[in-house]
Amino acid sequence: MNRMSDALPDGVQISAIPAFTDNYIWCLHNQTHAVVVDPGDAEPVQAFCKQNGLSLEAVLITHHHRDHTGGIARLASANPSLPVIGPAGGHIRGITRSVDEGDDIHLNVVNCAFTVMELPGHTLDHIAFYGHGLVLCGDTLFSGGCGRLFEGSPAQMHHSLNKLKRLPDNTRVFCTHEYTQANMQFALAVEPDNEELQQHANLIEKLRSEDNITLPSSMQKEKAINPFLRSHKSSVAAAASQWQGEELDDDTAVFTALRRWKDQF
Repeated sequence: MNRMSDALPDGVQISAIPAFTDNYIWCLHNQTHAVVVDPGDAEPVQAFCKQNGLSLEAVLITHHHRDHTGGIARLASANPSLPVIGPAGGHIRGITRSVDEGDDIHLNVVNCAFTVMELPGHTLDHIAFYGHGLVLCGDTLFSGGCGRLFEGSPAQMHHSLNKLKRLPDNTRVFCTHEYTQANMQFALAVEPDNEELQQHANLIEKLRSEDNITLPSSMQKEKAINPFLRSHKSSVAAAASQWQGEELDDDTAVFTALRRWKDQF
């Protein structure tokens, strides 16, 4: 894993560019250059760059869903040499560099470097980018939740989430949808007596009532409040078993029941 720095370099920041109804296109930038993650729509990216006097220099892609890739063609047409870095497989049009587990990505224009993590579950091609004390995790891990299983198995997603869970507690979690408030409702149904979850849900409600973003989260916070990272906890296992109507005897079975429960919630 890339240990280049525990923080972004001086002068580099990460901003959320809202897209569609609840997507965030994350933008790493300094005063002159920008790198964006999962541009499902080109227009808000171009508007952000124009407003802030930035030149778009690279694109990172976590998986093939259209709301994460739909802007690639238009962004590349404005800059034919634009590097577009994403999952291997040749199935995403516009990718110029395919990456796999453990590959290192050096974004010299913003003095950043990331390591690729393969995270199948939401889709089979899903990857994340980890470095500088943050993880750009697409639709695998949400604050208080996780992605639906469109292609992968529950066991694959559980393994991917456990992989993320092993990142340092202070890792900042940058997922790509504003789902936190709805996820809090489900998490409270699973663990109504979790005091840290109750407090966090109240904070999220206040943030959203003021139209504020709820991200990034942290791995430490997610391990305390996210039921999908807590399938090993007796309180979560008991709730999942009660919903399933049978005793669930391992963490993956608990996770599987939780995901089905959330799908119907």
